[in-house]
Amino acid sequence: MKAVIMAGGFGTRIQPLTSNLPKPMIPLFNRPIMLHIVELLKKHDITDLVMLLYHQPEVIKKFFRDGSDFGVKITYVIPLQDMGTAGAVKAAEKYLDERFLVISGDLLTDFNLKKVVNFHNDNKAMATITLTSVKDPLQFGVVITDKERRITQFLEKPGWGEVISDTINTGIYVLEPEIFKYIPEGENFDFSQDLFPTLLANNDPLFGFPARGYWRDIGNTDSYREAYHDIFRGKVNLKIYEPKLDFVGKDLRIASDVTLGDPSGLEGTVVVGDNSQILRGVQIKDSVIGRNCTIEQGVRLSRCVIWDNTYVKKGARINDCVVCSNVLIGQGASLEEGVIIADGTSIGDETVIRRDVKIWPRKVVEPGSIVTANLIWGEKWRKLLFEGAIVRGLSNVELTPEFVAKLGCAYGTMLPKGSFVLGGRDSNRVTRMLKRCFMGGILSTGVNVRDLKMAPQPMLRYKLKTFGEVGGFHFRQAEDDPAALEIVFMDSDGLDFSSGMAKNVERIFFKENFRRAHHTEPGAITDINNVADYYREGFLRAIDREQLKKAAWTVVIDFNHSAASQILPLILNELGCYVIALNAYVDEGRGFTREMDKQTALEQLSKIVSSVGAQAGFWLDPTAEAITLLDETGHILSGIELLSLFASLTMKSGQRGVIAVPVQAPSSIEQMAAPKRCQITRTKSSERAMLEAAGSSEVILAGSTDGRFALPVFQASFDGMFAIARLIELAAASGGPLSRSLADLPECAYLQTSISCPWEMKGGIMRKMSEDSLDKEATFIDGIKVHFGDEWILLLPDQHSHYIHIVAEGKDHKSAQRLLAEYQKKVESWKKELE
Repeated sequence: MKAVIMAGGFGTRIQPLTSNLPKPMIPLFNRPIMLHIVELLKKHDITDLVMLLYHQPEVIKKFFRDGSDFGVKITYVIPLQDMGTAGAVKAAEKYLDERFLVISGDLLTDFNLKKVVNFHNDNKAMATITLTSVKDPLQFGVVITDKERRITQFLEKPGWGEVISDTINTGIYVLEPEIFKYIPEGENFDFSQDLFPTLLANNDPLFGFPARGYWRDIGNTDSYREAYHDIFRGKVNLKIYEPKLDFVGKDLRIASDVTLGDPSGLEGTVVVGDNSQILRGVQIKDSVIGRNCTIEQGVRLSRCVIWDNTYVKKGARINDCVVCSNVLIGQGASLEEGVIIADGTSIGDETVIRRDVKIWPRKVVEPGSIVTANLIWGEKWRKLLFEGAIVRGLSNVELTPEFVAKLGCAYGTMLPKGSFVLGGRDSNRVTRMLKRCFMGGILSTGVNVRDLKMAPQPMLRYKLKTFGEVGGFHFRQAEDDPAALEIVFMDSDGLDFSSGMAKNVERIFFKENFRRAHHTEPGAITDINNVADYYREGFLRAIDREQLKKAAWTVVIDFNHSAASQILPLILNELGCYVIALNAYVDEGRGFTREMDKQTALEQLSKIVSSVGAQAGFWLDPTAEAITLLDETGHILSGIELLSLFASLTMKSGQRGVIAVPVQAPSSIEQMAAPKRCQITRTKSSERAMLEAAGSSEVILAGSTDGRFALPVFQASFDGMFAIARLIELAAASGGPLSRSLADLPECAYLQTSISCPWEMKGGIMRKMSEDSLDKEATFIDGIKVHFGDEWILLLPDQHSHYIHIVAEGKDHKSAQRLLAEYQKKVESWKKELE
């Protein structure tokens, strides 16, 4: 007698276990599930097998080959398309010219198949369906028979209101070749839905045999784990190939070449595959460990399934989980019940994977992370959400609707119930989608949202400085990667989140300790539409309107399709400027430009400025916080030139006060300030540090080296729109073109570079720098800055990336280059020492 093994399914419901394997090849006690079916058939003298393959057939063929290694004969049939269960068997019709048995390759059962065949023979049936009783028949096909076991009714996957029996179809059939006349050639045809109802309608001899024994459809990851539990409890008699050791009270099955440090920590049924190492001091209960695995000291495993080539480091705790092949579990990591770790994944030290989380293949989870949601897309799970005041990730991949909704819950939980927050976004379509999900999370905590919708970020910060809101957020596309999205968090003063606020949100997010509002108290969304007018009025009050009207400059501005294009041209026109606006329409589908596109845009802007005779050109950052300036000749100013020019024009205007610049700004600014009786204060390079400095009543300008300026006369936040107007005002007051003011600046020999450095090595590099600077004059505002008379060098670790920045200023370009090269060499040398 022949048997057909159905082994063509995709295994979608049991992912990620089937990411690299067809479902019948998933290991069950270190052997493919289908091998146990082959052994069952062989036990009942059925050795002529036809395997129906479809998904990843080469994996199955490579393992079983012609079947001789397993004492059977195998013929493979691979339909050209998905034909359904009966349609697939039809494809093997030429091999099935006698009575045959059909069975799934992903079942766990110990049914007596001989009894099924004998029942079929005794009743002279055309088809016999093997039946069994289950507690939950909803996901199966219910079958009703009469007293003679003749089938009278089918009910496919009923609801509880429809259930009339707990007897279900097990997918094991005995069939006569005559059934092929009912199966159409080349069509998708199913046993349960098509063939058996046809036989029933034709009153053909169709019988059901109620089998006794164990049966489980291993269709999902829960069922897979429960199958192991049943085997540990002895509910099913499964052949275990590893030899049993002679230990009283223990069922230890240890394969060859296994290093077993101390068996006293092993309890219940423990199976260990070939060439694995179980070191001393472990505690393992009811677990199966694959081949070539290493379990280090102090590891605790309970009811675990670990596939091949996996390394579990010291002190890890894994409870009722499945760990697939080629996985690294870090030291002290904790995997809670129901966790699935797919192939090729690395779990960092001290990481916690919460209950029922599934990690898809080839992911990297950083040490110390707490993973509370499935990690399917993207490559890694970070232990920290925030980079400064920003949460950043790939849109709809890392920052999914589910993720940002949960983040909104964490943010709202931190705020008082009934309070208000202010929200805004850029013009991109994906930011609108994810912002709505985020607001849903906030509302669920009983916090209200005032929605500015699409608005420049400086306008949002300006509104926050007034009253009414306890914080704000702005969704924007990342400038350096159009696929990435950034969520900027702000406090009630419009300043970026402090590190303490960010850690508070992270703590709530990872613990999922969310506040849920009563159904009568959810937050509400309110649209506010007059903020632009309020912003415009404040803007005009802070600028010398007569000076600008008198100058009547013509300026060319590239708006980058941002929302600023709907505000700034109107204000500048009111101030008497002639604005030639480029890219001044909002395009939701376009998004931001990359750095290379920016350079192209600047070159085009340069040509336009010089050709139309404009006094200046501006490239406005899509966030409307930063600017790039071009003088009337079309020369594109660097960030250092722009900062120096802005500071110089401010001093020439006669204003007295403090100018705040970051620690890496050139010393030439101090040289200019001395005769003008202005004071320069150095700050840390972070945005928040600069804006905190700008909040001082003495500060008249705070400027970064990348084109961002805060002018407290209007608002102590970076605002590219107001910076443009202020620059026009100052330059017009100076009475000459921008190129002349630029030429008057003191010469500056200023160079900078960045060196790649692993995160874990940054602290060591800075320690080396500190030791190297012991006998030198050094300051520690941000990084380490060493002074050599009029020259200096700064080593500054990047806050958000794996780089260390080196900045040098010398008497001339040659000396600056020498200083930069010297410290580049030192850093590279320190990296080698620390490896």
